[in-house]
Amino acid sequence: MKLKHNDCLNFSTIDATKGICRITKQLINIDSETCSNLALMPKCKNCKNFENPDEKGMGTCTGLEKEDWTFESLNAVTCKGHKFK
Repeated sequence: MKLKHNDCLNFSTIDATKGICRITKQLINIDSETCSNLALMPKCKNCKNFENPDEKGMGTCTGLEKEDWTFESLNAVTCKGHKFK
């Protein structure tokens, strides 16, 4: 799994392409290489309950009462079913 800056809890999004690192206060591009301060953000793609993603990143969540479709990029910070792989 290739990680981006927006996969980090220390990243604060400004727009679709850039954000600010909460640690260094530097402006950074989302697609640039991650640093050693990476704190993995809970997202569907790094949850053990996210299954069978297709080529577009759509998969099935099996961690809640009802199975449902979801995108791998969905933030799961408040998800009660999220469990890191």
